[in-house]
Amino acid sequence: MNKRIALIIGHPDKESYNFALAQAYKKGVESSGSEIREIIINDLDFNPNLQFGYRKRTILEPDLLKSQEILKWANHWVWVYPVWWGSVPAIMKGFLDRVLLPGFAFRKRKDSIWWDKYFTGKSSRIICTLDQPSWYYKWFYSGPSHKAMKKLTLNFIGVKKVNITTIGPIRLSNDKFRAKWLKKVEKLGQLTK
Repeated sequence: MNKRIALIIGHPDKESYNFALAQAYKKGVESSGSEIREIIINDLDFNPNLQFGYRKRTILEPDLLKSQEILKWANHWVWVYPVWWGSVPAIMKGFLDRVLLPGFAFRKRKDSIWWDKYFTGKSSRIICTLDQPSWYYKWFYSGPSHKAMKKLTLNFIGVKKVNITTIGPIRLSNDKFRAKWLKKVEKLGQLTK
């Protein structure tokens, strides 16, 4: 069975290397025969601030409703973003806050510390860039953005199988390094059958 893939791009700059990586992944998916739909977070018209927390619901903008439909439709989510200050870009954090809401992504059980996960059976891949070597981020800093996305976000809502591809250092990289990773990421897209 071919996968239905949601490609979520969290970098705000369309001229970034992250966008080139996303397009390489998309090219690989399209050559594999799988279906793909993109969510370019910076193109969405929405307020990234979860203004009232969970106390009071903010009405979802049409772009967020469409994003939720894409996330429900897909059985594999691919996130492409840079790691900034050990986390995801602000616009992507706002997207997560506004889209992965109680009632959509999970449900807290009454009088319990436990919750129901609404996205079981889905898988995900994270493709992220760093300005340091990936081994340094993992061993020296313990990969905080990896833990936040994999365990505290995706696993929390039921996405158990999460693979992470970390590319770095980008800031000091040359054309050969970048071209090599574009080919690797395209290959990842081809393998999503």
